[in-house]
Amino acid sequence: MEDLELGEVEYELAREFLLELKKEFGEGDEELVKVAELRRIEQGERTIEKFVQEFWRAAIGSGYKGRILVKEFKRGMNRTIRKKLMEVERSSTSIE
Repeated sequence: MEDLELGEVEYELAREFLLELKKEFGEGDEELVKVAELRRIEQGERTIEKFVQEFWRAAIGSGYKGRILVKEFKRGMNRTIRKKLMEVERSSTSIE
């Protein structure tokens, strides 16, 4: 897990990461698994619609709400879209 925190381990599929997480910690707390999945999601080359769908699936059950959820959402977006959002005068407090 230390390697993961240092960014030295990458997973191509969420399933791979979750299996490794379960091996390390057992079945564990579902909320922690959801948070880990949420923090891993990035838009990449997908459309924003597909990114939003995957993000919402992971967000449900994560316990994240409000600003922390918005922060994770922005973190996962493509840089260009994120930059445009940051240029908006007031900061968003919800995903909607």
